[in-house]
Amino acid sequence: MTVRTILTYPDPGLSTICEPVTSFDTELSTLAQDLLETMRAAPGIGITAAHIGVFQRIFVLELSPTQGPLYYVNPEILWAGEEIIRHTEGSVSMPGATDDVERPRHIRIRYQDLSGNFHEEEAKDFHAVCIQHEIDQLDGIFWLKRLSRLKRERLVKKWLKEK
Repeated sequence: MTVRTILTYPDPGLSTICEPVTSFDTELSTLAQDLLETMRAAPGIGITAAHIGVFQRIFVLELSPTQGPLYYVNPEILWAGEEIIRHTEGSVSMPGATDDVERPRHIRIRYQDLSGNFHEEEAKDFHAVCIQHEIDQLDGIFWLKRLSRLKRERLVKKWLKEK
């Protein structure tokens, strides 16, 4: 397992749309473990392969130490509820910068595990926010794009100044 270098905003790789994973092999397992180690070292609670410059549709979440890591390969949102939740978000690619983002409170997703088996699950509240945030990144949508232009410009200016 290796801690990999994380792309830093505004790296153009953070706007890259990731390709589906097609090989469920030891290379994918190694990537998944590297993602986990890199995320923990950052520290963070979620990371995509795009964050480390590997443009494949895989991410890992670790929402609590007791639950352990959750791996999502080729995830897609099947359904999103109408109720909206506002939650503070940030990124391992822009450490220290956070702001509130609105997203659906409840979603249903389909994804594959590291062996290629398909799963469907529903997620609510914080778990749903995290999944949507990481899927956005796989789609080349860095979380800042969910903010108004004014909020985004202020946050970037402040972050660059502090950096």
